Amino acid sequence: MKKYLSLILITMTGLSSLIAAEVDKAHSEVEFSVAHLVVSRTRGQFHDFTADVNIEDGELVGASATIDVNSIDTDNEKRDNHLKSADFFHVEEYPELTFESTKVEEGKLHGNMTIRGVTKPVVLDMDFRGPVKHPFNGKTVYGLNLSGTIDRTEFGLTWNKALETGGVVVGDDVAINVSIELQE
Repeated sequence: MKKYLSLILITMTGLSSLIAAEVDKAHSEVEFSVAHLVVSRTRGQFHDFTADVNIEDGELVGASATIDVNSIDTDNEKRDNHLKSADFFHVEEYPELTFESTKVEEGKLHGNMTIRGVTKPVVLDMDFRGPVKHPFNGKTVYGLNLSGTIDRTEFGLTWNKALETGGVVVGDDVAINVSIELQE
Protein backbone atom coordinates (compact mmCIF):
# COMPACT_ATOMS: atom_id res chain seq x y z
CA MET A 1 0.00 0.00 0.00
CA LYS A 2 2.84 2.40 0.85
CA LYS A 3 4.35 1.74 -2.58
CA TYR A 4 1.13 2.82 -4.34
CA LEU A 5 0.69 5.85 -2.08
CA SER A 6 4.25 6.96 -2.87
CA LEU A 7 3.59 6.60 -6.59
CA ILE A 8 0.44 8.71 -6.28
CA LEU A 9 2.28 11.38 -4.27
CA ILE A 10 5.16 11.50 -6.76
CA THR A 11 2.68 11.97 -9.59
CA MET A 12 0.82 14.68 -7.68
CA THR A 13 3.97 16.62 -6.77
CA GLY A 14 4.62 17.52 -10.37
CA LEU A 15 7.60 15.43 -11.36
CA SER A 16 5.73 15.02 -14.62
CA SER A 17 5.25 18.35 -16.41
CA LEU A 18 1.65 18.05 -17.64
CA ILE A 19 0.31 21.41 -18.80
CA ALA A 20 -2.95 22.56 -20.29
CA ALA A 21 -1.91 25.02 -23.01
CA GLU A 22 -4.04 28.04 -23.93
CA VAL A 23 -5.25 28.57 -27.49
CA ASP A 24 -4.06 31.78 -29.16
CA LYS A 25 -7.25 32.52 -31.14
CA ALA A 26 -5.55 35.22 -33.23
CA HIS A 27 -3.27 32.54 -34.70
CA SER A 28 -5.68 29.60 -34.88
CA GLU A 29 -8.31 28.38 -37.34
CA VAL A 30 -10.77 25.57 -37.93
CA GLU A 31 -11.49 25.16 -41.65
CA PHE A 32 -13.30 22.73 -43.95
CA SER A 33 -13.96 22.21 -47.65
CA VAL A 34 -16.38 20.07 -49.63
CA ALA A 35 -17.01 19.39 -53.32
CA HIS A 36 -19.66 21.62 -54.91
CA LEU A 37 -21.45 20.72 -58.16
CA VAL A 38 -18.71 18.12 -58.78
CA VAL A 39 -16.45 20.79 -60.34
CA SER A 40 -15.18 22.92 -57.44
CA ARG A 41 -14.81 23.12 -53.66
CA THR A 42 -16.66 25.29 -51.18
CA ARG A 43 -14.55 26.39 -48.24
CA GLY A 44 -15.55 27.61 -44.82
CA GLN A 45 -14.48 28.01 -41.27
CA PHE A 46 -15.79 28.14 -37.74
CA HIS A 47 -14.81 31.31 -35.87
CA ASP A 48 -15.92 30.35 -32.37
CA PHE A 49 -14.30 27.30 -30.78
CA THR A 50 -12.54 26.20 -27.62
CA ALA A 51 -9.85 23.59 -27.23
CA ASP A 52 -8.25 21.87 -24.29
CA VAL A 53 -4.79 20.65 -25.24
CA ASN A 54 -2.60 18.73 -22.82
CA ILE A 55 1.15 18.63 -23.24
CA GLU A 56 3.52 16.55 -21.15
CA ASP A 57 7.29 16.93 -21.37
CA GLY A 58 6.92 18.76 -24.71
CA GLU A 59 4.66 16.11 -26.28
CA LEU A 60 0.94 16.21 -27.04
CA VAL A 61 -0.88 13.73 -24.79
CA GLY A 62 -4.51 14.67 -25.37
CA ALA A 63 -6.90 17.20 -26.86
CA SER A 64 -10.57 18.05 -26.98
CA ALA A 65 -12.50 20.76 -28.77
CA THR A 66 -15.95 22.28 -28.89
CA ILE A 67 -17.07 24.25 -31.95
CA ASP A 68 -20.03 26.63 -32.02
CA VAL A 69 -21.84 25.73 -35.26
CA ASN A 70 -23.50 29.18 -35.35
CA SER A 71 -20.05 30.62 -36.07
CA ILE A 72 -19.88 28.91 -39.48
CA ASP A 73 -18.67 31.22 -42.24
CA THR A 74 -18.48 30.30 -45.93
CA ASP A 75 -18.46 33.92 -47.08
CA ASN A 76 -22.09 33.57 -48.19
CA GLU A 77 -24.86 34.39 -45.68
CA LYS A 78 -27.57 32.47 -47.57
CA ARG A 79 -25.42 29.32 -47.69
CA ASP A 80 -24.42 29.74 -44.03
CA ASN A 81 -28.09 29.94 -43.02
CA HIS A 82 -28.83 26.80 -45.07
CA LEU A 83 -25.94 24.98 -43.35
CA LYS A 84 -27.36 25.99 -39.95
CA SER A 85 -30.83 24.68 -40.88
CA ALA A 86 -32.27 21.20 -40.27
CA ASP A 87 -31.08 20.22 -43.78
CA PHE A 88 -27.52 20.20 -42.45
CA PHE A 89 -26.28 20.98 -38.91
CA HIS A 90 -29.69 21.79 -37.34
CA VAL A 91 -28.15 24.27 -34.89
CA GLU A 92 -31.36 24.78 -32.93
CA GLU A 93 -31.10 21.19 -31.74
CA TYR A 94 -27.33 20.58 -32.11
CA PRO A 95 -25.48 23.87 -31.53
CA GLU A 96 -22.03 22.30 -31.05
CA LEU A 97 -19.60 19.92 -32.72
CA THR A 98 -17.17 18.16 -30.39
CA PHE A 99 -13.96 16.19 -30.60
CA GLU A 100 -12.35 14.17 -27.80
CA SER A 101 -9.02 12.44 -28.37
CA THR A 102 -8.67 8.79 -27.42
CA LYS A 103 -5.11 8.07 -28.55
CA VAL A 104 -2.06 10.03 -29.65
CA GLU A 105 0.57 8.34 -31.78
CA GLU A 106 3.32 9.54 -34.08
CA GLY A 107 1.66 11.66 -36.75
CA LYS A 108 -1.93 10.65 -35.83
CA LEU A 109 -4.58 11.88 -33.42
CA HIS A 110 -7.40 9.40 -32.80
CA GLY A 111 -10.65 10.54 -31.27
CA ASN A 112 -14.41 10.67 -31.22
CA MET A 113 -16.17 13.38 -33.20
CA THR A 114 -19.80 14.28 -32.51
CA ILE A 115 -21.93 16.08 -35.09
CA ARG A 116 -25.75 16.32 -34.88
CA GLY A 117 -25.69 14.01 -31.87
CA VAL A 118 -23.87 11.25 -33.80
CA THR A 119 -20.48 10.18 -32.44
CA LYS A 120 -17.98 8.40 -34.71
CA PRO A 121 -14.29 7.56 -34.34
CA VAL A 122 -11.97 9.58 -36.56
CA VAL A 123 -8.23 9.62 -37.18
CA LEU A 124 -6.61 12.92 -38.10
CA ASP A 125 -3.13 13.44 -39.48
CA MET A 126 -1.19 15.42 -36.89
CA ASP A 127 1.81 17.72 -37.00
CA PHE A 128 2.71 18.86 -33.47
CA ARG A 129 5.47 21.47 -33.33
CA GLY A 130 7.42 23.29 -30.68
CA PRO A 131 8.32 24.32 -28.22
CA VAL A 132 9.57 27.73 -29.23
CA LYS A 133 9.92 30.85 -27.15
CA HIS A 134 7.63 33.71 -28.22
CA PRO A 135 9.87 36.69 -29.11
CA PHE A 136 7.48 39.31 -27.67
CA ASN A 137 5.95 37.82 -24.52
CA GLY A 138 8.51 35.13 -23.62
CA LYS A 139 5.88 32.37 -23.36
CA THR A 140 6.49 28.83 -24.60
CA VAL A 141 4.55 28.23 -27.82
CA TYR A 142 3.44 25.05 -29.61
CA GLY A 143 1.60 24.43 -32.86
CA LEU A 144 -0.99 21.72 -33.46
CA ASN A 145 -1.94 21.12 -37.09
CA LEU A 146 -4.57 18.53 -37.94
CA SER A 147 -6.03 17.37 -41.23
CA GLY A 148 -8.32 14.62 -42.35
CA THR A 149 -11.50 13.72 -44.15
CA ILE A 150 -14.87 12.63 -42.82
CA ASP A 151 -17.97 11.37 -44.62
CA ARG A 152 -20.65 13.89 -43.66
CA THR A 153 -23.47 11.40 -44.31
CA GLU A 154 -22.20 9.21 -41.44
CA PHE A 155 -23.05 12.11 -39.10
CA GLY A 156 -26.57 12.64 -40.44
CA LEU A 157 -25.67 15.45 -42.87
CA THR A 158 -27.45 13.87 -45.83
CA TRP A 159 -29.12 16.74 -47.70
CA ASN A 160 -28.32 16.79 -51.42
CA LYS A 161 -29.74 17.37 -54.91
CA ALA A 162 -28.97 15.32 -58.00
CA LEU A 163 -27.58 17.14 -61.04
CA GLU A 164 -29.13 16.41 -64.42
CA THR A 165 -25.63 15.89 -65.86
CA GLY A 166 -24.76 13.39 -63.13
CA GLY A 167 -23.35 13.84 -59.68
CA VAL A 168 -24.75 15.85 -56.79
CA VAL A 169 -24.67 19.41 -55.46
CA VAL A 170 -22.64 18.59 -52.31
CA GLY A 171 -19.94 15.93 -52.01
CA ASP A 172 -19.95 13.47 -49.12
CA ASP A 173 -16.28 13.83 -48.17
CA VAL A 174 -15.45 16.88 -46.07
CA ALA A 175 -11.80 17.88 -45.70
CA ILE A 176 -10.91 19.24 -42.26
CA ASN A 177 -7.92 21.47 -41.56
CA VAL A 178 -7.15 22.76 -38.09
CA SER A 179 -4.22 24.94 -37.13
CA ILE A 180 -3.93 25.92 -33.47
CA GLU A 181 -1.22 27.95 -31.79
CA LEU A 182 -0.84 27.20 -28.09
CA GLN A 183 0.90 29.05 -25.28
CA GLU A 184 1.97 27.84 -21.84
